[in-house]
Amino acid sequence: MGKPNTSRLDREIRQTSRKLKAVQEREMWPLSGRERRAVMAALAGGSYKVARGKSPARAERKLESEWGAAETRLSAEISALQTERQRIVNEAAAAKAAKRSSGWW
Repeated sequence: MGKPNTSRLDREIRQTSRKLKAVQEREMWPLSGRERRAVMAALAGGSYKVARGKSPARAERKLESEWGAAETRLSAEISALQTERQRIVNEAAAAKAAKRSSGWW
């Protein structure tokens, strides 16, 4: 029995890690549609406040909260993928140990 096939999960983990790094650098491409709309709404609201000569503090807090939510979502995805990968590796190891111990000596 060879190594467990985790290449699909490894690829997903790498891709999600790239997305998390992009969100931390405030890039828009990895955001979901809802997150993208929320970020754009906060930007528009802050721009409107600045144009009117008022403080954009609430819009800035909203913007930071949306970026934080996106980071949290991607971190949770990475954690779930790593847990699933570890489960597959553990199952393969258990199957290999069971196969070895089932010999007649």
